[in-house]
Amino acid sequence: MVAVAREKFPELSYEVGSMTALDRPEGSLAGILAFYSIIHLPPQRRPEVFAEFRRVLGAGGWLLLGFQVGEEPVLVERPLGHGVSVDFQRLHPERLAESLADAGFEVRASLVREPEEGERTQHAHALARAR
Repeated sequence: MVAVAREKFPELSYEVGSMTALDRPEGSLAGILAFYSIIHLPPQRRPEVFAEFRRVLGAGGWLLLGFQVGEEPVLVERPLGHGVSVDFQRLHPERLAESLADAGFEVRASLVREPEEGERTQHAHALARAR
């Protein structure tokens, strides 16, 4: 995805890293976009990642998340024909808001949409602000 982004928007800079240890000083970012990335975290790792997001965001910084709605984890074999297996951890917006609050965020907006063609579950977006 980073290679695609670099090709489409070469004037911007991109880095590959870990959500559990962002290579940024405390309070140095104004925003984080994490679309469909937290769905790959085991539930017990979410608090650690949300705390790391909060660490690098300045007060009033924004976090925008995209995720699948649901309870059960899903294992997908060969997604889009690729030779890998991928686990998806679905979430409920209400529980996500509680986890974000515990990490120092306030959810300011939440949207749940119905599945589009080829999708099996609702998808959601949450916009949170660092306190």
